Amino acid sequence: MMDVKNATVFITGASRGLGLAFAREARRRGATKVYAGMRNAARFEQAGIVPVRIDVTDTASIAAAAALAADTTLLINNAGIAALIDGPLSVDVATQSARMFDTNYYGVVRVTQAFERILLAKPNAAIINVLSDIVWLPRPYLTPYAASKAAAWSFTNQLRFQLREPGIQVLGLHVGFIDTDLTNGIDVPKASPEDVVRQTYDALAAGKSEVMADQGTALLKSTLAAEVPGYITPPPGL
Repeated sequence: MMDVKNATVFITGASRGLGLAFAREARRRGATKVYAGMRNAARFEQAGIVPVRIDVTDTASIAAAAALAADTTLLINNAGIAALIDGPLSVDVATQSARMFDTNYYGVVRVTQAFERILLAKPNAAIINVLSDIVWLPRPYLTPYAASKAAAWSFTNQLRFQLREPGIQVLGLHVGFIDTDLTNGIDVPKASPEDVVRQTYDALAAGKSEVMADQGTALLKSTLAAEVPGYITPPPGL
């Protein structure tokens, strides 16, 4: 288990939205240092937060960021992209899927690989991967995003098992729509990023492996062993 207090935190996709909320809450909880990873760090100004240029699709920028932030003890893989399409048979499904996977799946893999030795060298280290309830919720207009997040979930489960013996905690954050720029234009109930972050850091401190950060996600997870699980027939209201 890891308390964010006195940790050195590196967050990808931290210029705004959920990533920025992670950075601010880490500072509030007493983190020693907070690195905010982003593609354009030139205009970022947040007291007590160190901007670091990183593009999770570019291995050179990832390596440079890892070298700069070699004191990291908590890595948060938050960077992600989404797009709406007509459905799983849309003409652009393959193109959009390639885009989503490059950031939402391969980005997580690349960044985690770059920080592996850094975290293994620390007496207490952890990784948080930002996932989604979309891995269990059929939403055809988000097919490429859902597939990329399902891959990231699978990777997180394998990573957790691999790093258990070395003592690195791996926490998967599952959540539905969050009220950030990423979900602009989607008219659905949305969770507060600040609330999601508080729940996630609390789960990390409690030594948990997963956190369901809103009621809808918790309900979906509870259906997985049912005869008709939520990914076949979603519960009413979802």
